[in-house]
Amino acid sequence: MANTLDGSTKNKEMESVLLDVIKSLQDGQKGFSDIGEHLKDDKLKRYFLAESLKRAEFRGELESELHRAGIADISESGSTAGSFHRAWGELKAKLGGGDHTLLETAEQGEDEAKKAYKDALEHDLPLPIRELLTTQQAHVINAHNYVRDTRDALAK
Repeated sequence: MANTLDGSTKNKEMESVLLDVIKSLQDGQKGFSDIGEHLKDDKLKRYFLAESLKRAEFRGELESELHRAGIADISESGSTAGSFHRAWGELKAKLGGGDHTLLETAEQGEDEAKKAYKDALEHDLPLPIRELLTTQQAHVINAHNYVRDTRDALAK
């Protein structure tokens, strides 16, 4: 966006951008937890629990930034697409898709998380927010790649 925006408009833009990322993190937190419950491999279960907690941590960091900016009302719902995606993962687990199928579902969720960060970083945000998002984005990309590579290894 143009640098001619006033502080109030900038704050609204930052709020909107961060709330979109927070929704994605809520989806990821719940998705990693739900899928982790159905995984058979204990190492993967632990990884998914750790990633669920990491998403909660990232969400807390972004919510703190919103609170610092004077924004107190933060939704706890996640997105409709995330709810659908988790339900689809649950159905696959119940139908016996196994760890490979669950990892496919998780990777699709991580694609959405990567997109949320990419979209957020296309906005003109204050440097501390941009740095926080960039650090979080790097972790999300690494998690996506781990899930993808583990899924691919299981297919062999």
